[in-house]
Amino acid sequence: MVEKLNGIPEAYAEITGIEAYPDIYGSVSFYDVYGGTIVMAEIYGLPEQNTKEPGGFYGFHIHEGKSCTGTMDDPLKDTGGHLNLTKEEHPRHTGDLPPLISVDGAAWMAVYTGRFHPEDVVGRTVVIHHDSDDFKSQPAGMSGMKIACGEIREGMPGGMDAGE
Repeated sequence: MVEKLNGIPEAYAEITGIEAYPDIYGSVSFYDVYGGTIVMAEIYGLPEQNTKEPGGFYGFHIHEGKSCTGTMDDPLKDTGGHLNLTKEEHPRHTGDLPPLISVDGAAWMAVYTGRFHPEDVVGRTVVIHHDSDDFKSQPAGMSGMKIACGEIREGMPGGMDAGE
């Protein structure tokens, strides 16, 4: 699997924060491997949360919507809910992922999941929430406000495809 990570991802999302969180940026890559996907995220500018322990936890999910747009009251409303292709309860949604854990506002995470392949999520959105997912509350884990988003595209960042 590690060898695959040295190659070009099948899909990616460039993450940006909403207007209230303009310092958030990063990328999420999706690699097709062994009946599933490796999701790799590198995120910066996450807000420091008011906790007594170092590091913040942030909900991290694939959402069903196709656009990181919304309204004044809900800037990421068009991302919809968690992607749930198999109609399961939370935390068994297709798009449910482990939380991002930040250190001084930066987070790096890789996870292998058999819940989807990259082609299943192209055209969807990946969302970072302000709070951690509790993995039990329905329908979405009480992970709080959506603070950053990226639209999942085929290929690799910068508009380049393999072989260019």
